Order: sequence, then C-alpha cells, then structure tokens
Amino acid sequence: MLITYQYRIKPNQEQVAIIETWLEMCRWQWNRCLGERLDWLRRTRCQIDRCSLYSEPIGEIPDKVNYYTQQAFLPLLKKEQVEYKQLYAECLQDVLRRLDKAWKRWLVPDSTGRRGGRPRFKKQGDYRSFTYPRVNCPKAGVKLQGNTLKLSKIGEMRIVVHRPIPDGFKLKTCIIIRKADGWYACISAEDKTVPDIMPVDTIRTATGIDMGLSAFLTSAQGQKIPIQQHFRKLEKHLARQQRKLSRQQKGSQNWLKQKNKISRIHLNIKRARKDFFYKTAWWLVRQYDLIAAEKLNIKG
Repeated sequence: MLITYQYRIKPNQEQVAIIETWLEMCRWQWNRCLGERLDWLRRTRCQIDRCSLYSEPIGEIPDKVNYYTQQAFLPLLKKEQVEYKQLYAECLQDVLRRLDKAWKRWLVPDSTGRRGGRPRFKKQGDYRSFTYPRVNCPKAGVKLQGNTLKLSKIGEMRIVVHRPIPDGFKLKTCIIIRKADGWYACISAEDKTVPDIMPVDTIRTATGIDMGLSAFLTSAQGQKIPIQQHFRKLEKHLARQQRKLSRQQKGSQNWLKQKNKISRIHLNIKRARKDFFYKTAWWLVRQYDLIAAEKLNIKG
C-alpha cells in the first residue's frame, strides 16, 4: 500500500529564493526537452496525402529522442550552463521522467484505447514542483527527523508534521510543491504487506450505495447525503474577485496579489471537496463491513 502525506514547510527567504530558482531551471529544461521531441516528431513524420516537397524536412533525419538520450545530455548541459550544477541531480532527472510519462500518454493508448493530450510548454510560474526520489536513505537527498526536514543543497527547515507516519511504512519520495498559500512537502510511504480480506461468514453489516443528482449518495437503508455545492456557495464571491482582477493592470503588484487571492479561493474549494469525500468514505467504512456499488454503462 502506498500513501502520501502532505506537510507544510517553513523555508526562510534564502531557501525560498533557491527553490524558486530551481523551479525555473526545471521549467526551462522541460521546455527544451519537449521542443526536441516535437522537432524530432515533425522531421520524421510525413502525411500520406502531401507532396514530398511540401512535407519532407531538409537535412539529415535526426536520431530518435527518448528519456535515455536526453539524460545522456545532462553532463554536457552542466558544462555549458554552470548554474545547473547547483541543482540536485536527481531532481533534474525527474523532469525527464515526468516528460517521458506525459509523452507516452499522448502517443501510446492505454488498454481502453484512450490517449492523453499533447504535453504543453510551461510558461513562467506553471512549473510548481520538483521531486527528490529517495528519503532517509544513505545517499538520499532528503532527511526527515522529527519536525526538521533537510533538503540537499537547500538546507534544513521546519516541517509541520500534523499527523505521524504509520509504523511499518518506508519513506519513498518527497515532492516540494508551491501552492497559493505557501510551500508543502508531499512525502510518500509504502508498506508492502497486504491486509487480509474479511471472510464472507464474518460480515455483519452490508449496504448498497447509489450516486445521484438530487442527493450525493443514497444507501440501501434510505440514508441520504446531500450535495454540498462547495463551488456554488462561493460562485458570486469568486465572480466579484475575477471582475476586480480584470480591472487591474496585468503584471503589476496589485494584479499579482489579486491573482493569488483568486487562487486561494479555488484552493479552498478543492480542499473542501476533498475533505467531504474522505469523511463520507470514512463514515461508510466504519459503519459497514460490505459496501456494494452498481456499475452502470452511462455512455451506452
């Protein structure tokens, strides 16, 4: 089982400057590698209903670009641009892993035949996180001890551990992410033991649930959970703040403050929905041993 806990971190001003610089360097690396992949795709593809003079590129056909060829370029990148030596090496490699996953989701369909959208270039501020692949290992870039989080090449900072990590779980990765209200560390932990399934003879309480439009959930016993309408409750307030943003000069300090205020409203809506879902699921799991849900072919 794999779980992820999100903790707030308290970096100082110097550490915030380093983290923001790293995010911009990761963004530049994403855009450069994505440009290489798209250029290779254009130069090695030809539509069958086009003349060769119109569609074929001029020059040699480039070699295939993938994760391994772009990773082999990283030592040369650090020689050409010395500032990339300050960035932790595994964080830079993780940028290529993310791009490779997004690229494969776009070109390779899954088992149902669906594909993801084409990866996009990131503008300034769009790249919001980077990953340390190892935590609390001999060669790990992250050390978590009590309320102190130590990041390689960044330093020690305070972390608000509002809930302890369960016993038996091994820390795997740490993602440093920027949100509208501050900085967070998402720490993943894994426990390879699988809990036993409850035998059918020991089931005492069972229910069936139906998701609907008039009520969020209706159980077989007639219990109904109403729809919370988190967005509808803040819709008018959000519209007023967006109109206020449209009157600001784009790029000014007041515009940035108002934009952050709108981002906080969306963040509150997201957290309220997530809290409602988790509490509803917890209530069902604690009350019933067996929960059945109907599987409908809505599209059909």
